[in-house]
Amino acid sequence: MSNEPRTPAPPERRTVEVAGCETLGAYGLLWALDREGPLDPRPGQFYMLAAAERWGGGSSERPYLPRAFSFARALRDGNGIRLAFLLEEVGPGTERLAELQAGEGLSLVGPLGLGFRPVREGRRPLLVGGGIGTAPLLCLTDELDHPAVLLGFRSAAHAAVAALFPDEVQLATDDGSAGRHGLVTELLAAELDADAHAEIFACGPPPMLEAVRVLCAERALPAQLAMESGMACGFGACFGCVVPTRDGYLRLCVDGPVVEAASLETARTPGGGHQG
Repeated sequence: MSNEPRTPAPPERRTVEVAGCETLGAYGLLWALDREGPLDPRPGQFYMLAAAERWGGGSSERPYLPRAFSFARALRDGNGIRLAFLLEEVGPGTERLAELQAGEGLSLVGPLGLGFRPVREGRRPLLVGGGIGTAPLLCLTDELDHPAVLLGFRSAAHAAVAALFPDEVQLATDDGSAGRHGLVTELLAAELDADAHAEIFACGPPPMLEAVRVLCAERALPAQLAMESGMACGFGACFGCVVPTRDGYLRLCVDGPVVEAASLETARTPGGGHQG
């Protein structure tokens, strides 16, 4: 993996062609062909997405703003790349994105933010994902040598995403319909008790990330957390995604979204969580 966790984004919004949207249990996987953007986005970086048509307007005027999405895959395709984004329909923005069909336009800006940094020397990478937060971990597995992967979901329908990972993963579900009945952080605690040389790479809802942070702090283990927050611009202008750290405030869109866990007092920050 490159030592540089940020691939600069072209400053203008561009329209790319939707290559299709497939159903994965409770989620959708939106594919788009980007022929004008960088070919090497870093795992953990994100894109601001909007439908090229019918975005805003109508009786409610929603959705107003583009939505921030970590990419799940970036595969070379001729002179461009095929980008994959994991979707969950939870609001007007994600519902509109899930409606897109092959050949339609997807408006995007990216890649933005700081991605995951390289694994520290002498450490074993351990990936921990929750729900829609599995997306940046999927592309990270493409750059690591068979890392251990722990994933948590609400149900077996959500856990269908696990089939995208190249190697077998450990699963936990809230209802026990797939894998272990419980939380992914319970799987993590067992792994950390058995191996004191891990470095954790995690993305998921704020309560999960906070549990990861605490487990790693108790064991003095390094952890990189890809945090979620509502974003309006993606360039640091609106200060809508500011989170507190031990050294002051940072904007997740330019100083993150990947943050060192040790820099945080808590990963449960106002405005955190998946936006629809």
